[in-house]
Amino acid sequence: MAVLPIRIMGDPVLHAPASPVEEITDEIRQLIADMFETMDAAPGVGLAAPQVGVGLRIYTYAYQDDEGNPWRGAILNPELWMRPLEPGEPDPDDESEGCLSFPGERFPLRRSESVLVTGIDLDGEPLRIEVDGWRARIMQHEFDHLDGILYIDRLGDTDWKTTQKIARKRGWGRPGQSWTPGVDDIDA
Repeated sequence: MAVLPIRIMGDPVLHAPASPVEEITDEIRQLIADMFETMDAAPGVGLAAPQVGVGLRIYTYAYQDDEGNPWRGAILNPELWMRPLEPGEPDPDDESEGCLSFPGERFPLRRSESVLVTGIDLDGEPLRIEVDGWRARIMQHEFDHLDGILYIDRLGDTDWKTTQKIARKRGWGRPGQSWTPGVDDIDA
């Protein structure tokens, strides 16, 4: 296994729809193992294949609830259904999120409270995941990556403008930029 470089906003693979996984090969299994190692090293609660430069519809996720129960897995070719968003502004204390492809920042974003995700696992078996709360937020965030959407693309005007200033200041927004967990000094 290896810790892979994580692409930073502006890299074309992050802004284009990912392709379906046609066949589960040893290379796909290795990619997912590397994605778990990268996600854990970052540390993050989710990682989509485009974030490591691979334009395939795969993401990993990991979360530990308040009782210490682990929730961890990988999903290939996911489909996402969600409840309509509750109207109103997001609560900055409870609805802020960050992204390993826009490291070191967090912004409030309203997400659906519950989702259903279907897809397949590494054995090609069907998966059905119904979750709410932070787990639903993780699923929506990672699914967005597979459609070429970063969470900053969903922010309101003021926060979006702030992200653009941050990106300019840090020299982001161009192809080929990345950081490697455990190597580069970025506070994700």
